[in-house]
Amino acid sequence: MHTHGTRADGTPITDELVGRMADEAEQGYDPSKIQRRRSGRPLMGTAASSVESVRLDPELKRALLLRAAEEHISVSEAIRRAIGQYLHAS
Repeated sequence: MHTHGTRADGTPITDELVGRMADEAEQGYDPSKIQRRRSGRPLMGTAASSVESVRLDPELKRALLLRAAEEHISVSEAIRRAIGQYLHAS
């Protein structure tokens, strides 16, 4: 039995499954029953986020990487938190 990978639920995609899916597709689908998925990343705020670029000297970059690793967060999340704290500081 030849497989073509696996489905999202882990079941193998076999030649038999491909045949059944092709038969189903040939019969047509009801557009109202097709689930629409949102593409892209989820919103972080009220609108799409922007990507900003900054230059970091090697020491600052190393400190950032270490801090993110310590807190088990991404570098991007560490930067967002730092900027948020800076902007909300009295």
